[in-house]
Amino acid sequence: MAAKVQMGKKVPNFKIESSNGETFNLADYKGKKVLLYFYPKDNTPGCTTEGIEFNELLPKFKKLNTEVFGISRDSLKSHDKFICKYDFKFHLLSDEEEEVCKLFDVIKEKNMYGKMVMGIERSTFIIDEDGKLVGEFRKIKAAGHAAEMLEAVKAL
Repeated sequence: MAAKVQMGKKVPNFKIESSNGETFNLADYKGKKVLLYFYPKDNTPGCTTEGIEFNELLPKFKKLNTEVFGISRDSLKSHDKFICKYDFKFHLLSDEEEEVCKLFDVIKEKNMYGKMVMGIERSTFIIDEDGKLVGEFRKIKAAGHAAEMLEAVKAL
């Protein structure tokens, strides 16, 4: 998985562990839009806000034939706690090996309390029914992001 995704191009198929106990396989979603939002860490303030907002708007995404998935480097156990705590109705994907993070080029140098660390830059990608990347949003602010993404999906 060395190549990076590109706007307007087909996203290479990938498989990754999902919080529903199954393996997420992008190819299984042909015919649907897939919204992947990458976030830094389960149970942190911004990531919680973002997850709650996506959860609240989930029925509207579904009406637009769009499946929503959150993805971070957290373990499935961490994801399960996060889902249970906030009753998320969508699945979280665990990328502990950073393979999908690298595919989407979301691992960036970040300043954490004055120390430079490598972490996930909050980013969202929309893949159309044919598997092409049609939306790329980086350096996102968590609050209000889900509503912005709903408008982006409506505009497709």
